[in-house]
This record gives sequence, C-alpha cells and structure tokens, in this order.
Amino acid sequence: MNSILYIIAVILVIGWAIGFFFMSLGALIHVLLVIAVIALLLGLIRRPTAI
Repeated sequence: MNSILYIIAVILVIGWAIGFFFMSLGALIHVLLVIAVIALLLGLIRRPTAI
C-alpha cells in the first residue's frame, strides 16, 4: 500500500512540475501538489519504524 502512495505522489509532483513550468492548468496543479505532499506525509507517518 505504501508503494502505491509513493507512485501516486511522484506522478502528482511530476504533473505539478510540468504544469508549473508551462502554466497551462493554473490552480489545479497546485491542488495536485498539495495532494502529493499529503500522500507523502501519510506514507511517512504510517510506515513502520522497525529497524
């Protein structure tokens, strides 16, 4: 499940970067970035910390 969150987050960050540099989707790209950051934070919080 964690790997799926990371894949989604990476896809969203790439989409944000493309949109940010080409300015084609405007505010939607920033919403996608926020979702990607939240997904990464949830993945870090829920990951087991056993060494």
